Amino acid sequence: MSPSGSDRHETANERLDRNWGELLQELRITQTGLQLLSGFLLTLPFTQVFSGLDGRQKDLYLGLVVVASLSVGANLTPVMLHRRVFGEHVKERVVRVGHVLSQVVVAGVAVLVTGTATLIFSVVVDWGAAIVVAACLAIVLGMLLGVLPDRLDPW
Repeated sequence: MSPSGSDRHETANERLDRNWGELLQELRITQTGLQLLSGFLLTLPFTQVFSGLDGRQKDLYLGLVVVASLSVGANLTPVMLHRRVFGEHVKERVVRVGHVLSQVVVAGVAVLVTGTATLIFSVVVDWGAAIVVAACLAIVLGMLLGVLPDRLDPW
């Protein structure tokens, strides 16, 4: 194995290029989920159901719109950083910042999924069911997106 712990035979620049490409692919995947969830949220006020929401449901909705907006912004930031510093030989920093931002985006998507399901259950069933669904989703998504990646042994 090479000193970096990988059996790849690549230069530091090749590794950065590969990491950047993988990061962009991951951001493309999260972008689709963000677009779907954000699109759903943005259409809700224009439906007849929206006027029937209680105060807590409207507060949850508005909070989710803010989370969706911030997540979209965080998802776009690595690309904008790359554009701004293109040719300035700072790809390592861009990849490092992009890595952190991609984790913020995944957390934002998890909050959006949980919050959207909570809102839907509060409208369709009741707040009791919504709280149970929110707790279950938070636990399962926390395990899948937080605990599981931390538990994986290095290959």
